[in-house]
Amino acid sequence: MTTSGTPPEAPVVVIGCGPVGQTTALLLARWGLRVVVLDGRPARDLVGSRAICQQRDVLDVWDSVGVGAEIARRGVTWTTARTFHRDSEVFSVEFADRGRSPFPPFVNVSQCLTEELLDQAIAAQPLVEVRWGHQVTGIDQDDRGVSVSCADGTTVSGSHAVACAGPRADVVRTALGLTFDGQTFGDQFLICDIRTDLPGWQTERRFYFDPGWNPGRQVLIHPCPESTFRIDWQVPPDFDLAAEEASGGLDRRVRQVIGDRDHEIVWKSVYRFHSRVVDRMRVGRVLVAGDAAHLFSPFGARGLNSGVLDAENAAWKLAFVLREWAPESLLDSYHDERHAAAVENLDVTGATMRFLVPRNEEEARHRLDVLERAATDPQARAEVDSGRLAEPFWYVDSPLTTPDDRRPFPGRPARGDVPVPAPGVLVPDCPVTVPGRPDVVRLRQLAREGVTVLVGDDAPVPDLPDTGDLPVTVHRLRDLDAGPVLREALGARPDEIWVLRPDAHVAAVLTRAADVAPATARLLARPLSTLVHA
Repeated sequence: MTTSGTPPEAPVVVIGCGPVGQTTALLLARWGLRVVVLDGRPARDLVGSRAICQQRDVLDVWDSVGVGAEIARRGVTWTTARTFHRDSEVFSVEFADRGRSPFPPFVNVSQCLTEELLDQAIAAQPLVEVRWGHQVTGIDQDDRGVSVSCADGTTVSGSHAVACAGPRADVVRTALGLTFDGQTFGDQFLICDIRTDLPGWQTERRFYFDPGWNPGRQVLIHPCPESTFRIDWQVPPDFDLAAEEASGGLDRRVRQVIGDRDHEIVWKSVYRFHSRVVDRMRVGRVLVAGDAAHLFSPFGARGLNSGVLDAENAAWKLAFVLREWAPESLLDSYHDERHAAAVENLDVTGATMRFLVPRNEEEARHRLDVLERAATDPQARAEVDSGRLAEPFWYVDSPLTTPDDRRPFPGRPARGDVPVPAPGVLVPDCPVTVPGRPDVVRLRQLAREGVTVLVGDDAPVPDLPDTGDLPVTVHRLRDLDAGPVLREALGARPDEIWVLRPDAHVAAVLTRAADVAPATARLLARPLSTLVHA
């Protein structure tokens, strides 16, 4: 993409070179900013599958830095989530797409491969420098920039910093004065990557409540590339993996799931899961993202997926501030939006864990009653919680969003569905043709070039003031798509004007051309006078 304006000389410092840090760095570079990435490890440690489940809209973000299509190609696509009680299927969920995205709902691929592909993109990006072996020990900041101290005695200076240092970012959180309140779940979870052949299981996620081979607890099975399956067992708090292996119990446990067939355990680990969120995600010139800011139980794949959306939110706002397209106060909305997303994820995953691990006999009886009724009662099925899968957050209450009384937000959609397009909601994706450009692009690709204004067939084209270097484009909907696909995906009325943010969320849906400048000013946290003709 092309950018205008003069970028600052000082780089943005990204702390942590996991997938969230890598994504942040690439997105900042996409906006023409220099980035220095610091990581305390001596080099990349490619071990285990870890975060495997990548959601459609996250693949779309990665596509904007050149790796989304390859991650999707190398991963295993699945479109159905099946939930079982004991050995009987209770229900299945498929996933809606209101547009025509090129990406499937979910792709399973090991975090190692994701990191390798992101590393390749970074190696080809001259604006990003990665420094391994730089363990961060402190962060100082003033009105001129940030200084990040490292254990080797070096100090790295930058205009701003994005802390993506992962769940063990205690030093960073302490340096920023953050609390990290929440809870740790008592039960452990055994995770194994198993290479074997399971016909018919390659394109679906399976979740079992109380199966005969893990009575009283749960098992989750995900397909992965190269005939590998990720199996998660809920196990007691005192589970001992070494003792399980020595006794032959681990082999028996695996065979209870896959049957008596050849297999190889590629990786194994035991975890306890946490639900925590920092009290602030912006501290002056430092934004906190990913697992450094929030931890969720994994049922729903809301960890890495949410972290990548943190990265996109942080990157475009930092770029607009540093290129002087928006004031520093725009960064306040990073906390407003992504902290609200983290609280939503805590609520969703917390409800799942309460259903998976009842806290008392009353909750246990309620769960058993729901699961037994769900075999025949559709209403009971809606109460079964095996993990509501990752989805983008809707910024309907953001200070950047202009509300529309004609398009009220109805609240959290049903499982597998997506919200109807409205202010604050991520816009559906569709192929579009841009006049004067030979390539057929997608609506979200177009939106991620800056601020995008879409004008309905009967709406007046707004007379936007001279906005200087600010990247703003205006398009008639009929010019982008002469057919009905785009307008039907949006649910766009002929008299409407849509304003899209640089992260492809809808900022406003308007019916008066005169309202476009105020909505754009609100989107950028700018005074209206800076977007009005003198």
